Amino acid sequence: MNSDHIRLPVGVSREREGLWLMTAGGVLLGTLGVFVEEAGVSPLTAVWFRCAFGLLALLAWGAVAGRLGELRLRGRMLAAALTAGVLVVFNWASFFAAIERTSIGVATVVVHVQPIWVMLIGAWWWRERISPRQAVAVVVALLGLALASGVLDEGPAAVDRAYLVGLLLCLVGSLSYAVVTLLAKAAQGIGSYAFASWQCGVGAVLLVWWPWLNGWPPAGPAWGWLVGLGVLHTGLAYVLLYAGMARLPTARIAVLQFVYPGAAVLVDLFVYGRTLSPLQTAGMLLMGLALWSANRPAAQGDGGAGKMSGRRPAAPS
Repeated sequence: MNSDHIRLPVGVSREREGLWLMTAGGVLLGTLGVFVEEAGVSPLTAVWFRCAFGLLALLAWGAVAGRLGELRLRGRMLAAALTAGVLVVFNWASFFAAIERTSIGVATVVVHVQPIWVMLIGAWWWRERISPRQAVAVVVALLGLALASGVLDEGPAAVDRAYLVGLLLCLVGSLSYAVVTLLAKAAQGIGSYAFASWQCGVGAVLLVWWPWLNGWPPAGPAWGWLVGLGVLHTGLAYVLLYAGMARLPTARIAVLQFVYPGAAVLVDLFVYGRTLSPLQTAGMLLMGLALWSANRPAAQGDGGAGKMSGRRPAAPS
């Protein structure tokens, strides 16, 4: 989104503006799991409401900012946006279902392995060279993922089957989101605002049948939580994050993307009293360190390897 539409007080540098905007967006997204749990609806119902209300919020913002013309897409651009929309719906449904089976903190941390899939798919599909530093980062990130998942705390045999299904949903969802990120990279002519709006539009159309057949949420607080999923965690969060990204170097963006899972872990602790074990906390820190290292600008000795950092996400989870 165009960063010119958000201005912080005079005297705040452009990079510091980006820092505050991305941090605010990450902290806001950290509360997403609470809205999902408190709404008390099925994952697909939550996804549809997020798409529907998110689309309304994004269209309203686009009208005020004069950006609605960007939504006119044709040919390959339209195909990329529609494909990304289907994948994002799958990502959100998987993520919301995983929260039910694991916890807000665990699901959010595990799904953030997505940048590693981006790097590996890029190396396989586009033959992008992975530097030795990035190869080490992949290994460290996967080790961190294993620790953060909680499976190693008691051993795989002792972990509840539903919990394992939740972890698998996170991994599959993060893989689909990685493909969305690569689609955004390939479709350079589509701005982040158009990409986000089309994703919500596709989801609203694809899943409109679900609440009609399975019932609407009862009148009351559930509707407020669901409206918040769309307006706050899609419309407002997208504006904040993309405006922040436009002001920051890519290496810092990679680090600040971990504000979201960090905030989710703290929200899970203070709202529901659920904590990560010491091993899980260590795993989260390892993942953050690995992704920061992999997204650092390539040094001369790195051989000009392709960087993950150039691929900004098309939409936050």
